[in-house]
Amino acid sequence: MQKAILFSLILSISVAASGQVSDSAKAFGERTRVENTSLSPDGSMLAYVEPTKGQGNTLYTVDLKKDGVPKRALAATGNPERISWCEWVSNSRLICMVWATLVNKTGGSTRPISMSRLFAVDANGGNLKLVSTRQGENADYYSSWGGSLIDLLPGDDGAVLLGRMYVPESKIGSLIEKDAEGFGVDRVDTLNLRSKRIVAPSMTASEYITDGTGNVRIRGAIVQGSAGYDSAWVKYSYRRRGSEKWEDLSTYNSISEEGFNPYNVDPSQDVVYGFQKENGRQALFTIKLDGSLARTKVFDHPQVDVDRLVTIGRQRRVIGVSYATDKRYVHYFEPEFAKLQKALEKTLRGGVSVSFQGASADAQNIIVQASSDTNPGEYYLFNRRAETLRPLLSSRPDLAGMKLSEVTPVSFKASDGTFVPGYLTLPVGVERKNLPAIVMPHGGPSARDEWGFDWLAQFFASRGFAVLQPNYRGSSGYGDAWYQKNGFQSWKTAIGDVNDSGRWLVSQGIANPSKLAIFGWSYGGYAALQSAVLDPNLFKAIVAVAPVTDLAKLKEDSLDWSNYRLVQQYVGSGPHIMEGSPARHADRYNAPVLLFHGDLDNNVSVQHSRLMNNKLAAAGKTSDLIIFKGLDHYIEDSSTRAEMLSKSDAFLRKAMGM
Repeated sequence: MQKAILFSLILSISVAASGQVSDSAKAFGERTRVENTSLSPDGSMLAYVEPTKGQGNTLYTVDLKKDGVPKRALAATGNPERISWCEWVSNSRLICMVWATLVNKTGGSTRPISMSRLFAVDANGGNLKLVSTRQGENADYYSSWGGSLIDLLPGDDGAVLLGRMYVPESKIGSLIEKDAEGFGVDRVDTLNLRSKRIVAPSMTASEYITDGTGNVRIRGAIVQGSAGYDSAWVKYSYRRRGSEKWEDLSTYNSISEEGFNPYNVDPSQDVVYGFQKENGRQALFTIKLDGSLARTKVFDHPQVDVDRLVTIGRQRRVIGVSYATDKRYVHYFEPEFAKLQKALEKTLRGGVSVSFQGASADAQNIIVQASSDTNPGEYYLFNRRAETLRPLLSSRPDLAGMKLSEVTPVSFKASDGTFVPGYLTLPVGVERKNLPAIVMPHGGPSARDEWGFDWLAQFFASRGFAVLQPNYRGSSGYGDAWYQKNGFQSWKTAIGDVNDSGRWLVSQGIANPSKLAIFGWSYGGYAALQSAVLDPNLFKAIVAVAPVTDLAKLKEDSLDWSNYRLVQQYVGSGPHIMEGSPARHADRYNAPVLLFHGDLDNNVSVQHSRLMNNKLAAAGKTSDLIIFKGLDHYIEDSSTRAEMLSKSDAFLRKAMGM
């Protein structure tokens, strides 16, 4: 039976009506069909989340040993609630995080806020229960965060360890009070909701890490700054095996990324895995939790950051570490998994990369994902004992049979002689010469593009455009020297690299200089707009989705939130605030501008795009702003994405005279 999840606060969402869109825009605009996968402890049941109309999605469960038919267990309408992820807590029950973006109308504010809640549900859709802590009418304040899953626990009884927010309650004229406050850990039975406190709540606690067998070993606490704002520092403590006493482990700065940042505890070795800089790049270390704090470097790379742990099973046992150069690679600590990955990639062919997405408790049944630049992703069930590979799901069945473009790692020389890496996607079957072209800077800016399938780049390639995605200086993943002071404070270097990538396309004969455009989302949208401030004549058309347009406003947007000092520190102060804000230089624009923004964007306020559009209009420039009602920063609506692609394509063609 399908269950609909309702929050006490419901927002009526009106999605912008779509005009006519092309078949390719519909196909590429479709959200990925598989949003989350999970395998039951015994490996007999599969769960996955699939998008539905609008922003909605549905949890399906599949009995792999019986009929293999997907059955709906839980549904979220997207108006406004959405399922984020689901995990099996037993062979017949799951826990799911459901979240929504709402408008905060208290105190005259209209800022969108996100809220989340944890629910548990049986595989057949029955016995739906709210697992997050219920807040009574006498609560001193309202917590929008519903907590987090800390440990699935080894058993099959439906119990888990949850990080839970405690809010004190009091009532005038009553002696009944609840004074517990902060973030703590409880053992919760998801069937009857009985709970037992494992770690007392703390007002500064921000993170807990277990050893995968129910023992909380690491605690992170935010160091408070002035006036109650959060600082960038997190202090980590640990407990020795069998002890309740917290001892100092490390400190970590979330802005500079200095210090040891713990991620995973290995109970057999009694160590915690974490990342720390060495020679300006992130490397993987372990620290002993026996009181000695003995530190060992496990793996580093001479060119890039080592940035992801590879784990297997419900206890998240570490089996390797991952990094990205031209492509993403895994260094396995257990040779059998390295051998398995190579064997699967050879079997599946097509140049796919294989990753392990989930496993049964004994890790004998594994969900395998295979993907590449021309393969959006296929899911399989691999049985290690029988050595059988069973097809399960396809990420983008709407693209089946469509010839997709290969993605080639490239590098180009910036104006100062630095070689900048990137990825070039060319139309299928077209000569690499004199093409209409798009530079597509990534978001972040603390991010980077990687080799693989990209729905935006592939759409524009299908429409005949060459697409270049530069990992400009300011991107993460390449160490401190490349990151510099981030893409806002070091905007001249970052945007200089972006513009140089366009010039490289022209110099190589790939791009027709009169048909060169730029498209970006989030920071990429900022980069697209700011590119014209440096060189108004380089790009002939600019498309910016959810862009930052004024750095002073970006800081002001967080004024009433605990992360205000962090945003201030990240964006910085000085001449670059004015110089690096595209809305303050509307007079420099020669190319037409198209802006898209969701009005419930709580990452970058929609007011940024409104400000930019107004400034361009006042300066007599050509611009258009399309606002998507009820959508946030990610525009997770297939029909709206298709509309955005179609309108962008038409805008670019018109601007380029195509």
